Amino acid sequence: MSSPQILLIRRARIILPNGELMIGDVLTRDRQIVEVAPEIPQTELATEIDAEGLTLLPGVIDPQVHFREPGLEHKEDLFTASCACAKGGVTSFL
Repeated sequence: MSSPQILLIRRARIILPNGELMIGDVLTRDRQIVEVAPEIPQTELATEIDAEGLTLLPGVIDPQVHFREPGLEHKEDLFTASCACAKGGVTSFL
């Protein structure tokens, strides 16, 4: 059995489900959020990311995209549009 993947994101501006903003930490275990708090004690097994000055918000799902294929690839194609989605926080597209 492998050890769990633990990630601790520190000092991020966190957008909460109710829309409020909180400066704090997020702890994940095996890619699932297990705790959100103003400060989470250090965990030896955790990989830490200092997110001070960055905003942490849920990924966006874009249910309707038009990637200009076929025919208008000079404007955009699957690769460039996918890169733009990733940079903008889009985690999935249809």
